[in-house]
Parts: sequence; structure tokens; C-alpha cells
Amino acid sequence: MPAALPALLADLRAIVGSAHVLTHDQPEATDLSAWEQDWRRRSRGHALAVVLPASTAEVAGVVRACAARQPGTGVSIVPQGGNTGLVVGSTPDSSGRQIVLSLRRMQAVRGIDRDNLTMTVEAGCILQNLQTAAAQAGYLFPLSLAAEGSCTIGGNLGTNAGGTQVVRHGNTRDLCLGLEVVTAQGAIWHGLSGLRKDNTGYDLRNLIIGSEGTLGIITAATLKLMPQPAAQLTAWAAVPSLDAAVALLGMAQRRLASGLTGFEVMGRFALSLVARHFAQPPVPLYRDTPWCVLMENSDHESEHHARALFEALLEEALGREYVTDAVVAESLTQARQLWQIRENIPLAQAQEGLNVKHDVSVPISRIPEFVRATDALLQAAIPGVRLVNFGHLGDGNLHYNVQAPVDVDDKEFLAQHEAAVNALVFDSVTRFDGSISAEHGIGSLKVDTLVQHKSAVALDMMRAVKRALDPTGLLNPGRVVRL
Repeated sequence: MPAALPALLADLRAIVGSAHVLTHDQPEATDLSAWEQDWRRRSRGHALAVVLPASTAEVAGVVRACAARQPGTGVSIVPQGGNTGLVVGSTPDSSGRQIVLSLRRMQAVRGIDRDNLTMTVEAGCILQNLQTAAAQAGYLFPLSLAAEGSCTIGGNLGTNAGGTQVVRHGNTRDLCLGLEVVTAQGAIWHGLSGLRKDNTGYDLRNLIIGSEGTLGIITAATLKLMPQPAAQLTAWAAVPSLDAAVALLGMAQRRLASGLTGFEVMGRFALSLVARHFAQPPVPLYRDTPWCVLMENSDHESEHHARALFEALLEEALGREYVTDAVVAESLTQARQLWQIRENIPLAQAQEGLNVKHDVSVPISRIPEFVRATDALLQAAIPGVRLVNFGHLGDGNLHYNVQAPVDVDDKEFLAQHEAAVNALVFDSVTRFDGSISAEHGIGSLKVDTLVQHKSAVALDMMRAVKRALDPTGLLNPGRVVRL
């Protein structure tokens, strides 16, 4: 180890305390896999150290120490929240020169402003805990996704996470009013404004959100709260085609308006994997239909009003043959079970074996055509390939995943076909005016692919921003965009 590195580690221990600087060579055997291995187990790096600060001041001190010793060490910083990302954007490389800066100790809810309908929380706050704190205060924080029991709000903001309520409330960016950020120079931007209008120059908040820790380290955020709905109803519907699902979405938007808070679509094969690998809860209606839709109606009047709207919607949809059968959850427990089935799809797919994942967005009007065309191309290229299609139809985001044919070794399948499958799918997305990353981000997994699907002008602008805010490449280098 170069002499400058032990000196840097000593600096870091002085800033956050020796117990909060974890290294491989400590006398006690320290397992760093929770920080060094990505969520999908696609990549395992080797960190110089995992550093766990307890305050924004400590984060700033860590950044200044690393920046001061960067010329002699080549060290860089990888900010990390719950490490639940899917694009290898928050784990270290194998160089042994990267500091994983974990925000896990910074979990406080700093305050709730009831009149302003905002709450201010630290970046390491687990999303589910944030939701609970809002609910206990009588409010709703609507960001909801499968990893909410372990992901952190800092990571959600860093990737501009989406989830199941985007159709009504937008991505994480739309739920944030202010940020506290440590810059690449170790300065602190105190931007925790709860203002809904502020036209005083460039929108730094929205620049940092979605930048995946490459432009600054988010340490706290001021977030929007919503009134709790008077009633929330969930319906599960069998639909004969994706065209019918899109028509049903339009009808739901007209009849339910802002009450439509969730609209998910799931293919038969995706649901068959859930039925195969999870005995409970049972999957309804999937055997005799190519697609199912999961809808949520949040009503601010009453459950009676919500149910009447839902029943009228489904009656009209059945009459127009957009829906062939449907069930409305009769209790909160039943509703949760229906949502659990949806959230079990990625878990069931993992049980089935390794697969090629895609997180794409396409204009909603073009999704049926995109799926038909891309399915046909993949089936022609790899006979017997199995397609796991599901996602957030309400906002145009599909998780368009590809599983090996039956009796084909999944590792062999990935080694032989992953690059070609990605190229085929991403080229198809581009032809349909879509995006290769809807809500998961770019990380390192898609950083080279982005160059093929983003305009040269946009990439030059992104590189200019990176050079301006992080000229030495201290923060999460090689992620989002390469210099």
C-alpha cells in the first residue's frame, strides 16, 4: 500500500471515529461484501475502506481529506445509500483505491412542517421508515417501490427513482423541494428550501437529483407530503391485449382523474413465474389471458365514492371488451396481496435463474407496437427465449426482461447472448423514440451503452457539467458519463 494511503485512513478515522472506518486488514475479520457487492450480484469490487459518517459536517470532512490526498493516492469516493441499485452505480471497482462513503448512519427525520406540507430527512433514512414517519404525522409520502424496506432516500434521489405511484405523483425529483449537498471540494450547499417557487438562477436541485453521486453527495432533503386519502381501492383486471390495456388506462384517467395512483401491467409468463415460485398469495385470472392490469384508486371523499367509480369504470371496460374479467379487493389485506404479487415478479424471475434485465420507457401510445416488434425480433434471434414483460404502463416504463429458453443453462445464456440481446432491445427502444433507462439510472452497467443512444450534444453538455463541478473526478468516476 502506498505510504499516502495509510495517512489518508488515519485522517478519516480522526474525522468519523476509528469504529466507523472499515477496512479489510483490521484485526477483527470485517466482511465488507454488503458494501462491495452490488444488489444483483453482478459485480464485486474491493474498497480501500468503507467510511460511515454521522453528520453532514463529517461527510464534508471526509471529502476534503480525500481531495487533499487525491494527487498522491489516486483515491476516489463512491457514495452509497442502501446499495439496492440495479446498474452497478454505488459499489467500488477492483482497484482498492476507492472509499465507499456509506450514509447509513444519517437516518434522522429532522422535522415536519405541517403548514408547508414538507418533511426534512437525512439521506440515510430508509424509505419505508420515511413513509411510516409521514403516516404517523397524518400524511402520505407517495414514493413506493419494491426495495423500500432497505433503499434510502438519498439513493432514491441520486437515481431519481420511480416506482408504482409515478402516474399520479411523479418520480422522486417531483417529490423534492430542497437538498443539502456536499460538493466535490468538501463545501456544503445548504439548499433545504421548502419553497415551491424559486426562480433564482440555475436549478441546482434538479441537476443533482439523478446524477448518481457524480456531481455532489446528497446528505439531506426536504420532501413534499400529501394528505392521506380517505380511501384506497385496488383492482386486478384481465385484459386481452396491450392495446386494450392502453385503452383501459385512458378510460381510467378520464373517469378517476387524479384518483388514479397506480396502473401496472403484467404479462402471463411473468405471472406464471410468481405462481411457480410463490405459493401464496395465489395469482388471480392469469391463466386465460395474455395480460393482467393492477389499478389503484385513491379517493379523497369516501370508500363508497371510490368503489362506485371503480365499479362504473370496470363495467364500461367490460362492455367495451377492454377487460375480460376483474376483481376488486374487498379489504386492505387483499389489496396488499395483489400488490405483493406484482412485487414478487423480480423475485420469481431470480428464482428461475439469471436473466437480462431492461428498464426502458416508450411513449405509452407505442408500447403495444414496441412489444410486438421486439418480441418477434428476439424470438427469431433466439428460438424459445422467454420474455418477462411487466411494469408501470401508466408512465410508459416497462421492465422488459429476457430469460433463457427452457433447459438452457442461464450462465451460458448470459455469456453467449447478453450483449446481443441488449443491442437488439436498445436499438428497438431508440426506433420507438424511447429511453434505455427509465428509473434505474446509468451507473457503470450502461455508461458505454449511453454513448450509442444519447445525442453527442447532450453528452458534451453532461461532460461539461461534470468537469465544472468535479474537475478531478473525485466523485463516483466512470458512472453516468465518462470524461
